[in-house]
Amino acid sequence: MFKAQLDPNRPSEALPTIGILGAGKVGTVLARLLIGSGYRVLISGSGAPSKIDLIIDVLVPGATTGTSAEVAAAADVVILALPLGKALPLGARETLPLDELRGKLVIDAMNYWWEIDGVRDDLNDPTVATSELVQRLLSDSHVVKAFNHMGYHDLDEGPRPTGAPGRRGIGIAGDDDADLAAAAALVDAAGFDPVRVGTLHESFLLQPGSELFGANFPADEVRAAAARFPTTERGLELAAQRAENDRTVPADTVRV
Repeated sequence: MFKAQLDPNRPSEALPTIGILGAGKVGTVLARLLIGSGYRVLISGSGAPSKIDLIIDVLVPGATTGTSAEVAAAADVVILALPLGKALPLGARETLPLDELRGKLVIDAMNYWWEIDGVRDDLNDPTVATSELVQRLLSDSHVVKAFNHMGYHDLDEGPRPTGAPGRRGIGIAGDDDADLAAAAALVDAAGFDPVRVGTLHESFLLQPGSELFGANFPADEVRAAAARFPTTERGLELAAQRAENDRTVPADTVRV
């Protein structure tokens, strides 16, 4: 496995503690990569930590398990790697530890899959990117979209040191430069070139149905795909759906 070369002048305790909510394929791969780069990683599953202790010991040696609230409280940066429908459930039920996530950088690595999340018009709305919905829920957190568009096999097998030939790119989207810089550092530490592709609203181009979703491109190809997204079939489809929505929404309706 790729292992980043840490800056010898930067003590490991200076690295932020990473919390990962979700102990599935993406969550465990990211945990391994970040532990390999010197980060302390905490991880939670969907139930009691004892349910995943053995799995984590085998798949992610060095990671510490805890409840979602414990992981979020102890982490400096939290990665959401659970089913989107669980993070954004229907009704008033809350599944994310909102208080513990307050004020923290939250990296949204989730995608909408109707087979898992159920048919959800709210999660398939052409006018609102799913990361915008996550940011609305986590109104006191700093959300950046990252790590969602590359398959977990490529995440696991593709990392390379900074500057290595053939290094792959991962798109990141967000609304704040400092948040994007912090997320970019994690993408780089995981073994990929971070590529800024736009705002949270523009993170549509990282979602299922886009050219970049499932792609395993070098950074320059990620940039090129992001730039041409508005002219692609999916980009044009979203633009047409938004235009139709604008025509059908009454002029005095307050948008949120």
